[in-house]
Amino acid sequence: MNELLDKIFEFKWFRAFKIKTAPRWMVLLCDLIIVVFAFALIALSDSSDVDVAQTPATLIRNLAIFIGVYMLTSYVSKSYTSIIRLSVIEDLYRVFLVVVCSTILLIIINVLCLVIGGSELYRFWSILIVGAISFAFLVMERLLIKHLYARMNQAQSTKRRVLVLGTSLNSLILANALKSEVRGMYEPIGLLSLKDGKENSTLNGFTVYKFDPETIANTFVENSIHALIFDSSNIELMRNGFADHFIKNNLALLSINKIEEYEGEDEKDSDSISTHIKEVQIEDLLGRDQIQLNNTLVRNYIKGSVVLITGACGSIGSEIVRQVASYKAKHIILIDQAETPMHDLSLEMKERFPDANVTLFMGDVQNKNRMEKAFAKFKPDYVFHAAAYKHVPMMELNPTEGVLTNVLGTKNMADLALKYEARKFVMISTDKAVNPSNVMGCTKRLAEIYTQSLFFEAKARGAKTQFITTRFGNVLGSNGSVIPIFRKQIEKGGPVTITHRDIIRYFMTIPEACSLVLEAGCMGHGGEIYIFDMGKPVKIYDLATRMISLAGLRPNIDIKITEIGLRPGEKLYEELLNDKEKTMPTDNEKIMIAKVRTYDYQDVCNHIDGIIYYAANDRIHDMILAMKEFVPEYKSNHSEFEEIDKEITEHQQQEAKTPESEVYYS
Repeated sequence: MNELLDKIFEFKWFRAFKIKTAPRWMVLLCDLIIVVFAFALIALSDSSDVDVAQTPATLIRNLAIFIGVYMLTSYVSKSYTSIIRLSVIEDLYRVFLVVVCSTILLIIINVLCLVIGGSELYRFWSILIVGAISFAFLVMERLLIKHLYARMNQAQSTKRRVLVLGTSLNSLILANALKSEVRGMYEPIGLLSLKDGKENSTLNGFTVYKFDPETIANTFVENSIHALIFDSSNIELMRNGFADHFIKNNLALLSINKIEEYEGEDEKDSDSISTHIKEVQIEDLLGRDQIQLNNTLVRNYIKGSVVLITGACGSIGSEIVRQVASYKAKHIILIDQAETPMHDLSLEMKERFPDANVTLFMGDVQNKNRMEKAFAKFKPDYVFHAAAYKHVPMMELNPTEGVLTNVLGTKNMADLALKYEARKFVMISTDKAVNPSNVMGCTKRLAEIYTQSLFFEAKARGAKTQFITTRFGNVLGSNGSVIPIFRKQIEKGGPVTITHRDIIRYFMTIPEACSLVLEAGCMGHGGEIYIFDMGKPVKIYDLATRMISLAGLRPNIDIKITEIGLRPGEKLYEELLNDKEKTMPTDNEKIMIAKVRTYDYQDVCNHIDGIIYYAANDRIHDMILAMKEFVPEYKSNHSEFEEIDKEITEHQQQEAKTPESEVYYS
């Protein structure tokens, strides 16, 4: 039989046959023919029995009732759909459901006929036997179709050979679904088991390969396996180091969400699983456990409120805009000075959130008069201040702009939030504000100090506005971040450039960071500096090697990794807390409160006004000196401003040597 099928499938006319799956009407028709066949068998057996023999009209009536009941239950359960892609277990369940429901309905109809008309529709046992015969043949029909399509699939196959991770029911469903796709892209040849067991056993027709980190590469090569496919249930296993066994051996990884998400209701969707399989990206492996957020808290605050967001077109700002819109804010004011990104974001909002009330307000946070017009007109309840210059080397080259935007801009927005009685002002800071080694980090620390001291000063005067700071590290995929840069360098053939082999960074996804910003902002009462659990730090060199391997290339063979030295202001590792700082827990274990030194508001104003004055007049040396004196932990690293650190040190040493009387009279 198999040899005959092979010869049939070898014909060119058959290989050119483009049908994707068995048409649903054809399957339903076959199902009904089986029911008619089962009915006919019982009718013929009963025809010899004088007591139960029926007239042709009665037989036709009864047959019509049988067909109608089975058609109804088949339509409701959709037993005739997707039988190629679903597992045998799923098919068995649907057919069983049809037969049982049909049998029960026919018995009920039979009883009603007996009660009302005085005679039964058909014998009770005949109904049960029709159901049993129908069930057996319906199952055989589906198995035959699966077999035919599997053989046709083999004859036409240009698929890539893959292994499916795991031996669970989900893994079997995925493997069966991929195997049954006639026009699919992948051919599962087996399952990769993580459990101890018999080597190369079989499960549901698939060879089970036992995972061994020492021999996994040989397994792939010997069996011409293109990739390992896994679903979302295994993502944490991959993130916890399992993926590295494949990455270091240049073995491709593919992922898919839960298989049931792709059981299309339409015929055109019935063979689309392969299109939902994607290559694993480094962002997938750097992610962490899903953070449990208090969405109810955020929704209660944001829903029906007026929310103003600065830096609305940036990576963080735009995601805050999206999340605020999803919480049904009454009015969302977007502030940014970038024209084209603002236009692009407005188009996105119209498409994704057509009911959101969004206002585009072009302006620079340095311009207080322009910003005041926004506050006076819209009177926001919540202000999320994301506008800032963030690139460390750029701010080392343009330090005055860093101060004017990050310090003066924050001061302007905070002062206006207080003046117009906003409920909350949430400033987004950075881990680079801790023990800053660059201008950008110091400007963010100055902004933290100002907003915190303003809150305590305003609270003492009876003001209600709450000022809150959130502090976190790098976000995956943000504008200008390392991952997009590495990806472009790999696409161009290298080299991939890193600043130092030992440099490490913390990473968080943009949606995750913004969700935590919203929750921290809503839970805060004012004066807090919230820090987020950033997970484990990532070594940038390891990040580069993994990205190259994920691209199917060999690090330092196909793509070179080159060290270019630390950039101005850059340090090997970032911190989320100063050595003298401690943390307090919150209701969310991923959010903590940093216990930091507080400052006198008037003293802060005096220093910050001086720093801003120097920046406005382009007196860079005096500006940096003033910043270092006010934030003594600011020590420049790989920067021309290290000379100012030396000046301060020499001055301090000179003061220490000078007699007290000379200091007094100097």
